[in-house]
Amino acid sequence: MSSTGNGGGGARRAGSGGSAAARARLRRGPRPAQPPQPPAGRRRGEAPDAPPPDQAAPPLVVVDAVPPVGIRSRPGRPFPGGPGPEPGGPGDHNEGNLLDVVKVAIAILDTAGRVVLWSPAAEELLGWPSELLVGRRIDELIPDEEQVGRIRAAIQDTLRHGRWAGPAELRDRDGAPVALDARISLLVDGDGTPFLQVNLAEAGAVRAVERDLAVRDALFEQSPLGIAILDTDLRYTAVNQTLAEMNGMATEDHVGLTTGETLPERAADEITAIQRQVLATGEPVIDVTLASPVTARSGYRSISYSRMTDRAGRVLGISGTVMDVTERYRAVAKVEHARRRLSLLNEFGSRVGDLLDASRIAQELAGAVVPRLTDHSAVILLQAVAHGDDLPRHGHDRRTSLLQLGTASVQDGPEVEVMLRRGARITFAEDSACGRVLRTGVPELLSGADQLDDVTYPGDPKMQAAHDLGVHSMLVVPLRARGIVIGLLLVSRAGYREGFDRDDLAFTVELADRAGSSLDNARLYARERTAALTLQRTLLPQQVPQPTGVEVAYRYVPGSSGTEVGGDWFDVIPLPGDRTALVVGDVMGHGLRAAATMGRLRTAVRVLAALDLPPDVLLRHVHELADDLAQGPDEALLATCVYAVFDPATARLTVAKAGHIPPVLIVPGEGAEEPTRNGGPLPGGAGRILDLPSGAPLGVGGVPFEAVELKIPEGSLLALCTDGLVESRDKDLDVGLGRLVTVLQQPHASIQAACEAVLDTMEQGREPDDVALLLARLGHGQAGTPTAGWTLPAEPTAVSRARRLVRATLAEWGVEALTDTAELLVSELVTNSVRYASAPIGVRLTLGETLVVEISDPLPDPPRERHAAEADEGGRGLELVRRLALRWGARAEGMGKVVWFEQPLPGNEPDEP
Repeated sequence: MSSTGNGGGGARRAGSGGSAAARARLRRGPRPAQPPQPPAGRRRGEAPDAPPPDQAAPPLVVVDAVPPVGIRSRPGRPFPGGPGPEPGGPGDHNEGNLLDVVKVAIAILDTAGRVVLWSPAAEELLGWPSELLVGRRIDELIPDEEQVGRIRAAIQDTLRHGRWAGPAELRDRDGAPVALDARISLLVDGDGTPFLQVNLAEAGAVRAVERDLAVRDALFEQSPLGIAILDTDLRYTAVNQTLAEMNGMATEDHVGLTTGETLPERAADEITAIQRQVLATGEPVIDVTLASPVTARSGYRSISYSRMTDRAGRVLGISGTVMDVTERYRAVAKVEHARRRLSLLNEFGSRVGDLLDASRIAQELAGAVVPRLTDHSAVILLQAVAHGDDLPRHGHDRRTSLLQLGTASVQDGPEVEVMLRRGARITFAEDSACGRVLRTGVPELLSGADQLDDVTYPGDPKMQAAHDLGVHSMLVVPLRARGIVIGLLLVSRAGYREGFDRDDLAFTVELADRAGSSLDNARLYARERTAALTLQRTLLPQQVPQPTGVEVAYRYVPGSSGTEVGGDWFDVIPLPGDRTALVVGDVMGHGLRAAATMGRLRTAVRVLAALDLPPDVLLRHVHELADDLAQGPDEALLATCVYAVFDPATARLTVAKAGHIPPVLIVPGEGAEEPTRNGGPLPGGAGRILDLPSGAPLGVGGVPFEAVELKIPEGSLLALCTDGLVESRDKDLDVGLGRLVTVLQQPHASIQAACEAVLDTMEQGREPDDVALLLARLGHGQAGTPTAGWTLPAEPTAVSRARRLVRATLAEWGVEALTDTAELLVSELVTNSVRYASAPIGVRLTLGETLVVEISDPLPDPPRERHAAEADEGGRGLELVRRLALRWGARAEGMGKVVWFEQPLPGNEPDEP
C-alpha cells in the first residue's frame, strides 16, 4: 500500500473493493481474538474474493503499542466471550516512550467512510471494539450533524489533496464526546484501491506535549544560561546560542563533538571527568565553579550536570547548564580578599600586643606579611628605637643610623642572605626612595628595574641580590609614631606573582601604622626599664665585703622583659667584733619608684646597723620610718625584710624577719671532713627551713618583731632569698622552698657553684619577678686568730687585774706596742662597769686586722659620753676612748650591753689629721 499526496487522481470510487491480495497485504499480524475461520469452499491461506460494493471491506489488523499507565484512555471492553491478551505477549509490556505519552489510535477507512480496520489503541481510546465498528460508517461515532459534515468534508479534501489535519470530536461507547486531534492520509494498495488512514490522538495530551515543547524551546533558546545535551558517548546533540557564544563556536558546529574537541585541553579534561562521573553514577553535580577556558569569553563558570533517562529508565545521555559567574566570583573573591586582609591585621595585633621588645616586634611584622602579602620583607628601624633612646629631633638624612632588625622570605639562599641579613646597618642616598620616605613619610610603590635601582643607593649589593631573585615590585612604607618616622617596612614580590597595586599599598600602610605604635611603646618601655635598672644597680651594693669567719656569694636577677624592675635588694654589713649582718629585702611594686624606695630602705638599714642594734630592734626602728620611706604621701610603704647577725667568735646567729621568706640553713653531716675555709668546696648536709616568728611586713604594724638566736655548727650554709626565686603561678611556696633545700643539700664545688645551681632550678612558669639570693658559709673565725677572754667580779680589784691580764696577753701575742693604750682604755671601761654594774664583768681580746677589745656587763643602758669641766675629777673615760681608739661603740647583748673599741696594729696606724 502506498500513500499519495495529490488528491484522488488515482483513487477509485468510494465503496469499490480492492482485490483479495490487496486486503491480504493490509493484514499485519494476528488479531487479539481467535482468527475467524475461512468460509466453506475456501482453503486457509487462499485470498478471498472482493466484497460487493454494498458490503464492508474485510477488516485490516494493525498492531499498536500499548499506552503506558497514567495516560488518559478508556480501555476497550472485552468481546463477549473473547479472550484477553496473554501475559507476556505483545500486548503486555511496560516500555515507555513519547508514543505512550501521546497515544495514537489508527483506523483504516474506505472512501465511503466505512471502517475497514480499527486498531486496539482506538479501542482503548474510545471504548469501541473492532467487531462492532468494522464495516460501519465512522459517521455513527460523531455526536452531531455539524461534526458529520466536517468529517465528510475532511474525507473529500483528503481524496483530493492526499492528507488532512485538524480537530475532531467522536463519541465513545458511553456516549460521551471525546476531543481528538486527527490526521487523515490517503493510501492506495497495489491494485490502485484507495483507503484512508486516520490517526487519532487525544487533544488534551497533544496540547500538553506541545506546551512542554514550547517551554523547552523557550528555555533552550532564550535562557541566559548555556544549555547542552550530550548523548551516552558524551557528544553534543544540541546546544543553545548562549553556550555557543561562551565557547566561541556556532551551535551547529558543536553537534557530534565532545567537550574535549570544543574546548582547550586543560579546561576540557576537568569538565570531561565530571561528565563521565555523572553519566556513570547518576549523581548530579551542581554549581561547580571553574575558570573559563581561553575562548570568546574569559572569567569563571558555574557548571551543573545531570543524567537523562526515558520513562523506561534507559540512559539517554546527560544535560548540562553553564552559567557565567565571573562577576559573582570576583565579588566573592574581593570579599574574601578583604576578610583575609582583616584577619592578617587582627592576627598581627594579637601577636605583638603583649610584646615590649622592638627586635621581636620587627621580626613578627616581617614574618606576618610573608607569604600572604609578599615574597620578601624587611623591617628597618632607627637605632634609637632599637636601643630605647630618645627620638631624634632633627630630620633624617644619610647619616641617620638604621638597623635591619626584621627579615622574612619565601626562600633561602645566598642572594636572600645578602638582601635580608638581620642586624645589618642600612645606608641610603638622600634622593633615594628610602631617603624620600624617611624625610616625607609618604609611601612609594616601585615597579620596574629603573625604579628598583633607586631604593637605597647606586650599586647597592642588596639591590643586585633583589634583581637576581626576580624582584619586580616593591613597597617602601614608613613606620610612624607620634608623627615621626621611626623606620621603614620594605616588601617585594618576585617571579610570576602579580605586582603590587594601590589597594596593597593602602593595606600595607595600615599595617605599618599599627606596627609603628607597638614599636614606639617598646621604645618607651625600654627607655624606662633601662633607667630603672640603672638606678637599681647603683642602689645595690657595688662591692660586697668578705668579713672574718663568713664566705659570701650572691646573685641578683632582674625581672624578665615582660615586667618592670622590682625593689629586691641584699646587703652584707660588717659589724664591730668581726660580726657580720646579712640582709635581704623586697619592696612591693615595680618600676622607678619601687627602685627608689628600695634605695632609701637599704640606706636606713645600713645606718641603723651602724648603731649595732639587735635585729628585732633594728626592724622596729625601720618600721617607724615607714611613712618617711614610702613612695608617696598617698601610698604606704610595704616591704619585707630578713636581718641576721653572725658572731664567729661565739658561733651564734641572731635572726629576725618582717613578713619575709624564711631563711634556709644547711648543716654539714657528722661524717663530713673538716670544714674548709673560703673558696673551698661545699660538702652538703642536712637542710632545714628556719622556724622564725613571721612578723608583719614593714609599714603594716600590729605584730611585734622577735629575734631568734641559734648556735651554728662550723661550716654551715645560710641561704637568704626573695620570693621571686621560690614562687610560681601554680605551686605553693613550700614547693619552691623544698626545691631550694634539695639543691643546697647536695655537694658543690664552691659557694659560687651553689648559687648557679640554685638559679638553674628556677621554673619557667614562675612569676617574672626580681630574684635576690645571698649565700653565707658561716665559720668560727680565721684559723690562728688569737682570742682571749676573762670574767671578772664587779669589785674595785677587777680594774688592776684586767690591766695585768691585758699586758700579759699582748706580750704573749708580740704586740707590746699596744699595751699602754690598751691598758688605759680597758681600765676606764672596767671602772665604769664596776661603778654602775653589780654583776660579773667580761673582758675579751681578739687580734685580727686590728686589736678588738670588748667589755661586757649586765647593765642594759649604753654609756653616754659627756664633756667634763676642768674642775671635774671624773667624766673623761669615754672621751679618752674616743680620742685614742680607732673606732669604738656599744651594742646590746642579751640582757646587758657590750662596749668595744679597736686599736690599729703597729704599722697600720692612720695618718694624723
